[in-house]
Amino acid sequence: MGVGGEAGGEDGIRRRGCSCTKDDFLPEESFKSMSNYVKALSETPHRFMDRLLTRSLDSAELHEIKARSNHEMKRNLTWWDLIWFGIGAVIGAGIFVLTGLQAKEVSGPAVLLSYVISGISAMLAVFCYTEFAVEIPVAGGSFAYLRVELGNFVAFIAAGNILLEYVIGGAAVARAWTSYFATLCNHHANDFRINVSSLPDDYGHLDPIAIVVITVICIVTIISTKGSSRFNYIASIIHIAVILFIIIAGFTKADTKNYTPFAPFGIRGIFKSSAVLFFAYLGFDAVATMAEETKNPARDIPIGLVGSMTITTAAYCLLAITLCLIQPYPQIDKDAPFSVAFQSVGMNWAKYIVAAGALKGMTTVLLVSAVGQARYLTHIARTHMMPPWLAQIHPKTGTPINATIVMLAATAIIAFFTELSILSNLLSISTLFIYTLVAAALLVRRYYVSGVTTPADRNKLIICTAFILGSSGITAAYWALSSENDWIAYAITVPIWFLATLALQVLVPQARTPKLWGVPLVPWFPSASIAINVFLLGSIDRASFVRFAVWTAILLIYYFLVGLHASYDTAKQYGENQAAEEYKKAEEGAVSATNYG
Repeated sequence: MGVGGEAGGEDGIRRRGCSCTKDDFLPEESFKSMSNYVKALSETPHRFMDRLLTRSLDSAELHEIKARSNHEMKRNLTWWDLIWFGIGAVIGAGIFVLTGLQAKEVSGPAVLLSYVISGISAMLAVFCYTEFAVEIPVAGGSFAYLRVELGNFVAFIAAGNILLEYVIGGAAVARAWTSYFATLCNHHANDFRINVSSLPDDYGHLDPIAIVVITVICIVTIISTKGSSRFNYIASIIHIAVILFIIIAGFTKADTKNYTPFAPFGIRGIFKSSAVLFFAYLGFDAVATMAEETKNPARDIPIGLVGSMTITTAAYCLLAITLCLIQPYPQIDKDAPFSVAFQSVGMNWAKYIVAAGALKGMTTVLLVSAVGQARYLTHIARTHMMPPWLAQIHPKTGTPINATIVMLAATAIIAFFTELSILSNLLSISTLFIYTLVAAALLVRRYYVSGVTTPADRNKLIICTAFILGSSGITAAYWALSSENDWIAYAITVPIWFLATLALQVLVPQARTPKLWGVPLVPWFPSASIAINVFLLGSIDRASFVRFAVWTAILLIYYFLVGLHASYDTAKQYGENQAAEEYKKAEEGAVSATNYG
């Protein structure tokens, strides 16, 4: 559904009706004519500095920015919905595929510890997300949080990467869906694909089933978020039942001798697996984007996010234990570990239950991912960094139809052409990067408030945060480049991280107290989140960093040619319309250096 046209409202916000015109995509002054655009490009340095220094306000995200969608999202989700959304978003194909590969080739039975480490990192990130989601319950998730604390530019780069992760991850899951469906039908996956010999082999096996699955998911998410929630938690209950079956049936065939040796690849193997298995925890940030549709954010979001992550971590650890007790780690099949493990102990029929459970898990992952990524894109479009056409909320369904269709169309195109092996190589670097930024933003939120924090305390915060980030980065780099038995640098970098965090706690007074729900043990929890996330980045392969750099370069090109000028014009318009209200000027207009001094 397109949106276009405009009508004045007493709050100065453009109201849009149904259409699909140029003004729906580029309504800003800079794009009215070619001469305007050339002039805007000539002002790029000035405009960039304005946007770089501009931070949003909680009140602006909650009211002015949200109102640009014209219609409100329906508040009909509870903590029960969020718990099942969280389980549905996270427990998918990852546990059924990645566990076998990592146990067989990287960490052995100690894959259990890898899941624990990844789970701790994910839980720390959950705490950081929860405080933001409770106090800024809007659809933008990390994009809105970073806009408030680290500014527009950092928020845009972060959001662009999380959207890419959603699209690539969704395409990978859709391709895997076909594979597990083929297993249930006793066929090979390529039996359901169209082979086009004129295309490269990695792109020549076209997957129409992936298109059908994504289309169905698109329709469900457009119709109703509450309906999506009902479908999700019914399906997730079935999935939990399948997981319980795997654990109980597996323990009846357990052999403790298979746990010897426990860590055949050493501690380095454990951490390498942790970086890869972090992929299995992706998805909870999609739940944070549903805060705008939650009835009681202060109660429901902490219970929903922390509860779902606790259940997920426990399930992952039990599944990892079960797999390595059934079969010696060298014999684990890296493609279908649980199915082959049950076959090896005479339970061939169990592979169908495993395949059905994986199929259900992938369906809910696609569903929750579709809900989350559309809400990210909606909030970005509200700021005009992306075309405002994408910000429209349908008046009847209360869902972001345009954003949902665009994101899932991109996912479907990639899933149709691209082999799973290509997609699976694009790991979780973007997400670890986002989680690190959100943790840093939480430190800024607690310790810096413009007009409250003194220049001296602000400088202390900058220095402490720089040492936390720097020591974490050096630790990660040393881990990636050094030999397994070389620990000298850690005796320097780890104490620096500890002392920087302690100095922040002792020397800098907190400038803000959470109104509703706060992360405990600040600054230790967010600082630990930064350290673990950055450390895991040090275990990710070079190809992922190349992909991250290429995509970020594409984002920068778009930002400097389009997004910067659109958001600048929008900020100027709303700043002029609300000139009497200084806090709104601070949110949307140019921010002078004194605001940060």
